[in-house]
Amino acid sequence: MHASGDKALRLILLLGLVSLAADMVYEGARSITGPYLLILGASATMVGLVAGVGEIASYGARILFGYAADKSRRHWTLIMTGYAMILSLPALAFANRLDIASTLIILERLGKAIRTPSRDVIIAYTASSIGRGKGFGIHEAMDQIGAVIGPLIIAVVINYQGYRDAFLYLFIPATATLPLLMYARRYATLNLDRDAYTSISIHARASIGSIPIFWLYLAFVSISVAGYAHFQIISYHIKYTSSIEDVYIPILFALAMGVDALIAIVVGHVFDRRGLPVLILVPLATLPIAPLVFSTNPTFILAGVMLWGIVMGMQETIMRASIATMVDKARLATAYGLFNGVYGIAWFSGSVTMGMLYESSVLNVIIFSVALSIASMLLLLVMLKVLKASSNR
Repeated sequence: MHASGDKALRLILLLGLVSLAADMVYEGARSITGPYLLILGASATMVGLVAGVGEIASYGARILFGYAADKSRRHWTLIMTGYAMILSLPALAFANRLDIASTLIILERLGKAIRTPSRDVIIAYTASSIGRGKGFGIHEAMDQIGAVIGPLIIAVVINYQGYRDAFLYLFIPATATLPLLMYARRYATLNLDRDAYTSISIHARASIGSIPIFWLYLAFVSISVAGYAHFQIISYHIKYTSSIEDVYIPILFALAMGVDALIAIVVGHVFDRRGLPVLILVPLATLPIAPLVFSTNPTFILAGVMLWGIVMGMQETIMRASIATMVDKARLATAYGLFNGVYGIAWFSGSVTMGMLYESSVLNVIIFSVALSIASMLLLLVMLKVLKASSNR
């Protein structure tokens, strides 16, 4: 690998280590926040609302922080600020009221909004020398190693000590994130302020009439994500129906994250070879998730959670890598902010809707998810047809 490729890989690996530690905290906490909120007195609608508000804080605010990153170019400052806020999740150990716990969950999601656009720009910018699919795939795989370890630790602690002690253990990886990030900043050689932001992405000029292809892509993302059930609702369903014992819920989540890590590398490689048509795998894999996870059969639930992990891996890899093919680099952080903002609004809407539908009928949740998966698939096919016609001109 040539020098620029070595530098790119080193930076991606260092950021991957940071995400590994952070995801031990976030995914470890996320695997039990649904049941924990239930213990504190939350209803299904409330769990969906907290999940939804958390995601809209995480993704919606990225529009602002993506724009701020493009204007200020203070990428590392934004990344460090965002990672510092992950300490709010271990603090759940001291939350004995629903409102306090909900606030802490949402606060951590806001930190995610602050750091992610800048981090994604750095990955997309450097990975051009090794393949953006590969770059995002490697980062996601390392990210998910932490996402597997965290829930497994939580599962063991819950079994022997309970929920509050489980959150306390998360202080260890949480305090490791900033030293790792400072190491990454010190030894990374990329200088985004110095390097040019002038290259044109291959699909940046494609459009339907006066509508740029990027906006059509955002419509596809929003419909697809709205039909993708949040794990907090899935875990709520599992506990509410007593389909699987509590101790196995974080283990299920850890398995999903393991699948996520494996699929990220594979699908990233395929994306670098095949391009945007690989996106069709996202709605195809999402389609059967709701019928499986909202059953009461443990085998079906297991299969659905594995598919859930596959889709998460594709969302975090090829959905993100696709952005850099549609937007000029000068607006890349803004584009990632918009992408994640739309993602968050869609997941918020979908989470709240599924929570309300769940209280009336589980079947309604399934119908809602399946219908949106089909609609997103049709929209993606239209987008791919436009891109093919544009490339033939």
